[in-house]
Amino acid sequence: MIETYLNFVKNYPLLSSAVQIGILGTIGELIAVRIRMKQWYIFGPGPGRLLLKVLVWAFLGITFKYAFTGFFAYVDTIIEKGWWFQITKGSFFYALSVSFFANIIYGPVFVTFHRFTDNKIEGKEMDWNSLQKAWWSLVWFWIPAMTTVFILPKHLQIGLLSLWNIALGIMLGYFAVKSQNSTK
Repeated sequence: MIETYLNFVKNYPLLSSAVQIGILGTIGELIAVRIRMKQWYIFGPGPGRLLLKVLVWAFLGITFKYAFTGFFAYVDTIIEKGWWFQITKGSFFYALSVSFFANIIYGPVFVTFHRFTDNKIEGKEMDWNSLQKAWWSLVWFWIPAMTTVFILPKHLQIGLLSLWNIALGIMLGYFAVKSQNSTK
């Protein structure tokens, strides 16, 4: 089973990114909604909205794979130009640097696009205050989480990122419940 997974992620990096993020990103979102609403909610009647959510997550999974490649090259280039600290590839600080730049440059675009597509799928208006809170998750959650992702070999990075999506879904669900309880 492990060998099949490893072969899949090594031989089909874009497809495996789409599948992993499509499935596990959606599961993380479903868990967050489940915790918040105290019941399972599949985004409306029929499978249509759920399928759209999976497809958006899958598309984002492909963009993650491209972004990861690009931000490793970005950090390499700014180190080479002397615009960043001289750090060793594969080190904690190298992974932290890639995570930092990926989250401050790509992160806000990803979060905004994802929120926009979610709202369109669910027929909601854009909540800009909520979007600002989501942007803050890039700092308090995603920079540290993706630092651990970028320490791993490239073929395992999307898998851990997918699991972090579930962890964030659980945390956001509990934060929403806590926030609802404190306003009562």
